[in-house]
Amino acid sequence: MDSPDISTQTSTVDAWTHALAGRNGSPGGGAGAGVMLAIAASLMSMVAGYSEHDDRDDDAVVVDLHARARSLRETALRLADEDSTASAAFGAAYRLEKGPARDAAIRQASIDAARASSVLGRHATDAIDDLEWLALHGNPALIADVVVALGALRAAVTGARTNVSFDLAAVSRVGEPPTQVHAENPTVWDSVREFDEARDRIDEIMAAVDDRAAPTDHG
Repeated sequence: MDSPDISTQTSTVDAWTHALAGRNGSPGGGAGAGVMLAIAASLMSMVAGYSEHDDRDDDAVVVDLHARARSLRETALRLADEDSTASAAFGAAYRLEKGPARDAAIRQASIDAARASSVLGRHATDAIDDLEWLALHGNPALIADVVVALGALRAAVTGARTNVSFDLAAVSRVGEPPTQVHAENPTVWDSVREFDEARDRIDEIMAAVDDRAAPTDHG
């Protein structure tokens, strides 16, 4: 089942997750983060579709939010497939014979992978405001779905954060000083801190609505 034809666009969930479970690393964790972002976006779209408001301003917000969520789902799946391609290049670099050519290939693959994860994480971070709005103003009957979306979004952010950090460290492991890695990739480097902050904000939103999403009083 591990095949270059596996993609989020053409494969069933069963086939895609079977490939994810394989040993070739493509798709891997970064692609998984992309799929989690797509799940979050899909749930956002669903909740927005069920959220109607008498207030014209709020209704306009929902319409715009719905459009962003639909676009984000498509973007997330594309980024997941792009990460699979980057993962394949990463693995190919590590299979080369040790030497300068291998180090150069690892460096380039690591930088490309870090940049891809940084882009994915920033898309996830940008979605937090919309999910918070849905938590506060969306259809209250679907608050549990909002929390599931927040959980999926948290997984996407955490995955992006970890992959960026790991990939930048891989550049250092082939001989480039961390200060140079930072200087050459400041935006990607700084995204690690941004994703930490985004994860904390998601946790705060989830905690704030937990009494509505998972009430302890079952009586």
